[in-house]
Amino acid sequence: MNVDLDQLRDEALAQIAAVAEASAIEQLRVDLLGKKGRVTELLKQLGAMPADQRKAFGERVNRVKESLAQALESRASAINDAELDRRLKAETLDVTLPGRGEGVGGLHPVTRTLRRIESIFNSMGFETVEGPEIEDDWHNFQALNIPESHPARAMQDTFYLLNAARLLRTHTSPVQIRTMQARKPPIRIICPGRVYRVDFDRTHSPMFHQVEGLYVAENVGLADLKHDLQKFLSLFFERDAEAMFRPSYFPFVEPGADVHMKWGDRWLELLGCGVIHPNVLNAVGIDPERYSGYAFGMGAERLAMLRYGVDDLRLFFNNDLRFLEQFR
Repeated sequence: MNVDLDQLRDEALAQIAAVAEASAIEQLRVDLLGKKGRVTELLKQLGAMPADQRKAFGERVNRVKESLAQALESRASAINDAELDRRLKAETLDVTLPGRGEGVGGLHPVTRTLRRIESIFNSMGFETVEGPEIEDDWHNFQALNIPESHPARAMQDTFYLLNAARLLRTHTSPVQIRTMQARKPPIRIICPGRVYRVDFDRTHSPMFHQVEGLYVAENVGLADLKHDLQKFLSLFFERDAEAMFRPSYFPFVEPGADVHMKWGDRWLELLGCGVIHPNVLNAVGIDPERYSGYAFGMGAERLAMLRYGVDDLRLFFNNDLRFLEQFR
C-alpha cells in the first residue's frame, strides 16, 4: 500500500510540473484532490482497513494530499506570473513616443446639406425662421387650403397625437402660416426643420428634413419663382442647372409645379412649388388683391443623396460610422 502511495505522489508531482496552462492545473486538481480524485479515493479505503493500520495510512495520505495541494498552488502561481510577464512585455507602451491624437469629428451629411441650403438662400435675401414640430390641425392643414377630405389627412400619412387634436407636422408650411400671421408683407423666408410622415423605404423616412421657402410681396409671380429656384440649384450643385417646371397639383398653390433637374441623360424630380393660393392669403389676413407670392418645399435628404451619390436614404440614419466618416 505504501509503495502505491509513493508512486502516486511521484507521478502526480511530475504531471504538475509539466502543466503549462492554468486551465490544465485546475483539471489536474480535480483529478487528484476532487471528490472523486485519486487521492480522495484512497481515503475512502480507510473504512475497510484493520484498525491498527488506519491511523498510519491516513496520516500518510494526508501528507501526500498536502504536498500535492502545495505543488498545484505553486505551479498555478508560476503559470499566472509567466502569463502576466508575457502580457506586460507584449503590451508595454513606450511613453516617449508621440501621441496618436484623437479622432476628428465632423458634421452629419444631412446637417452639412441643411447648412448649405440655408447659406445659399440667406445670400439671396431669405431669412431663416423655425417653428414647433407638434402642430394643430388649423396650422398644418386648414390654413393651407387642405380640406378634411384631402388624402394627406389620412392616418396612414400623418402621425396624430391626443385623439387627433395634435399631430407631428407633415411639412414646415405651418411656420409660413405663423409668420404671415405675425408679420406684414414683404416676407421672404425659408423654414428648415424636421417633419414626420408614415412612410419608410429607400427614398422615404418617417422622419426627414424639409426646407420650405416663402416670398410674399406686391407683384410676385411665377417668373420670380423660376428665377430664384434656378439660381439656387445652380449654386447648390455648382454648375449651370437645367431645370424644368412640370404642372402639378398642391392645394396651397395655384398654379403648382414639380421642379425637375437634368441629371445626366434623365430628369430627376427635386421639389414642389407654386404661386400661393388666394385662400391661403385670406386665411392669414393678407389681402390677395394687393399681395401675391410663391412657395416651395424640398427634402434635404433628397438633395444630400444627389450631392454625395447616396442611393439609400436610410443610410443617413443608421449611425454606421463607416458610412458617416466618409463625409468628415
